[in-house]
Amino acid sequence: MVASSADRLSAATAVSDRFSAATVHEAAGRVGALPARLRPAYSAATVHGPAFPVLCPGGDNLWLHRAVAEADPGDVLVVQTTSADEYGYWGEILSEAARARGLSGLVIDGGVRDLGALDRVGFPVFSSSICIKGTVKDPDGPGRLGGPIRIGDVRIERGDLIVGDEDGVVAIPRQRWPEVLESSREREDKESKVIAKIRSGASTLDLYSLPR
Repeated sequence: MVASSADRLSAATAVSDRFSAATVHEAAGRVGALPARLRPAYSAATVHGPAFPVLCPGGDNLWLHRAVAEADPGDVLVVQTTSADEYGYWGEILSEAARARGLSGLVIDGGVRDLGALDRVGFPVFSSSICIKGTVKDPDGPGRLGGPIRIGDVRIERGDLIVGDEDGVVAIPRQRWPEVLESSREREDKESKVIAKIRSGASTLDLYSLPR
């Protein structure tokens, strides 16, 4: 039996091993940050899990319906659209469907709508805009499931780890995750010690050996 992307990253996505997007980005060597335009659709949204890439034609969300049906439980849909984001590709119905399928979230370089409902449903959504403009569902529209895709200057393949919170979204190649996980732990331990010293009166200039 072939392990799903969720199975392959089950250890990485354990609650005790979850770090902020900023920590993961820095621990990875300052790589993997998706464009800053990608923001949570509601304040409490956080996402953490293996990527299921989707290429979606502009103004058409049929491939998103297909992705919800095809992705494994635990997957994060990561969507590249082929035109401007002035469409509402995702809303309440797809969030309900994705939650029922056990998916972990959506990151889309495009628009979403139904913000109040998205918050109530509680399915994590990150998008580049909010837009009410409707989409079509062309059965012959060009698209792709399973990747790879590119958002900004970051290439994303199926199974890459996606971490998102109020600060932004980062994508880490799956083969690097064990190394980045360990670096994230070390970074948080180090920062905890720095904060303790700051609270005891130490200067950040001294702690980081910065020029005065």
